[in-house]
Amino acid sequence: MKTFITFLFTILTFVASAQNLDRVEPPNWWAGMKSTQLQLLVHGENISQTDVTLNYPGVNLESVTKVENPNYLFLDLKLASNVKPGKFNIEFKRGKKLVATYLYELWEREANSANRVGFNASDMICLITPDRFVNGDPGNDEVPGMKEGLDRSYKWGRHGGDIRGIINSLDYLQNLGYTAVWLNPVLENDMPKESYHGYATTDFYKVDARFGTNDEYRELNKELDKRGMKLIMDMIFNHCGSEHWWMHDMPMKDWINNYPDMKITNHRRTVNEDPHASQVDISGMVDGWFVPAMPDMNQRNPFVARYLIQNSIWWTEYVGLEGIRQDTWPYPDKNMMSEWTKEMLEEYPDFNIVGEEWSGNPAIVSYWQKGKYNQDGYKNYAPSMMDFPLQSAVASGLKNDETWDTGLIQIYEALSNDFLYPDPYKLTIFPDNHDMSRFFVQVGEDVNLLKMGVAFFLTTRGIPQIYYGTEILMRHDGSEHGDIRADFPGGWAGDKVNAFTGEGLSDAAKDMQKYVANLQNWRKNATVIHNGKLMHFIPENGTYAYFRYTDNEAVMVILNKNEEEKTITTDRFKEVMDGYRSGKEIISGQQISDISSITVPAKSAVVVELKK
Repeated sequence: MKTFITFLFTILTFVASAQNLDRVEPPNWWAGMKSTQLQLLVHGENISQTDVTLNYPGVNLESVTKVENPNYLFLDLKLASNVKPGKFNIEFKRGKKLVATYLYELWEREANSANRVGFNASDMICLITPDRFVNGDPGNDEVPGMKEGLDRSYKWGRHGGDIRGIINSLDYLQNLGYTAVWLNPVLENDMPKESYHGYATTDFYKVDARFGTNDEYRELNKELDKRGMKLIMDMIFNHCGSEHWWMHDMPMKDWINNYPDMKITNHRRTVNEDPHASQVDISGMVDGWFVPAMPDMNQRNPFVARYLIQNSIWWTEYVGLEGIRQDTWPYPDKNMMSEWTKEMLEEYPDFNIVGEEWSGNPAIVSYWQKGKYNQDGYKNYAPSMMDFPLQSAVASGLKNDETWDTGLIQIYEALSNDFLYPDPYKLTIFPDNHDMSRFFVQVGEDVNLLKMGVAFFLTTRGIPQIYYGTEILMRHDGSEHGDIRADFPGGWAGDKVNAFTGEGLSDAAKDMQKYVANLQNWRKNATVIHNGKLMHFIPENGTYAYFRYTDNEAVMVILNKNEEEKTITTDRFKEVMDGYRSGKEIISGQQISDISSITVPAKSAVVVELKK
């Protein structure tokens, strides 16, 4: 009996002491990482009043940093290159009294983890807003204790889509020809309202329970791996949600910019490149809050910077990511962004990162790409950037009348600016995304123009990304985000239209599904599109021809905006077509025995594999 009472007392003492330790982040790490440094954020009541010890071969506690808030400690560990996976206690003592213990674990890395191949020009990316795609688990629609519940009738509300729904839909995505999936953020957004989009993080190490669990996120990537598909995580370094746990007990005053006197950013992103910019304007952009519900994190604070860098490495290793899409790229401190991209590629040399710099000016977008020589000496290491200039040019070029400087010439001239980029073939290209009107709407709901745009983005240089629903002509009346990010039909029980089965779909939508699937499945194996050079010819008479080619392969693409078919004599293209005698048109499947002229139907694209 005495032994039992002693044991019970020990357990209760441990539980009581453990209550002083709320968080240790990252919650675990891995043996065998290239970087040997690891910084732990520790949060607990008056935890700074403790002495910290640990004892594990190959792990050295180099320093313990106390900050303004006594409820925080930052522990700097050095891991030996040969440290073994395993568990060890981190002990927190006041004098000789043990007041808290954290069982830390170093996991074993997956085989070949450092050599994971990121998304690249061989891929087709499907962009999905998880809350609006498929409700695979209605049991997580309402989560006790979370601030916002289900309200599918409200376009800004939570509709119930989740990770389970995406897992259940992978066959559909694979059959459409997609090889990669980019999800809008899935981390916890425990905000009072309108947080379905995921861009107001309240816990950087936890999947939002209304989307699923951390384990389900890992399961998603394992299922993608089985299909040879890749996962891209949407991350946000610039800001967190106003209900993030640390906003109620911040580590230090400068953890958040302009706190507590919130200032909204001036959104003048060009201050990053402007040689004449004033410091007050630079600070007004970089240090301002994106919106009142999204506090602006101070990446110049070295502890904030290390926290974010480690968090991205943690998710990459934990889930098995093949890429990161970084939100609001020009808003965080640009020197920290440089260091982050550098460290990510040192850890994962073949990984890919794409940044959102929403500018129509290619000189601005190119500033951030790896390999760019900038006059101010700034270097970034992001392999890819979102090609907003090309997106704008294609939307305008397809819809505008053909004149000297409008129409297809806008696409041609956008591509002629590729000399500004270190590597335009690594840019991520797209007809639309979750923040803008759907491309179908941008081109006046003209199905033929939509098809031409999709054909262009799937065959020009770069890495194509298509937004969910493009394949079924999803449209919207309003222009707000809640309209654009509509529910995917068939993703909810009782939907009258089901894109997965075809039930209730219009003939035009079914035809578009086939069009996308045909082109994307062909593109999977079209290595000339993945690796070939681009040559284009000045548009004439409402037609635009370009080629993807290598020494041994060539594909010819011709866009025809005219209301009637056009027959194009190909002798003008001799420098790239020389030696080719016939071809196959991919969209129609037609064999072409004589390629001296090509007939292009009205308002359409032809994609011709040339044969010698």
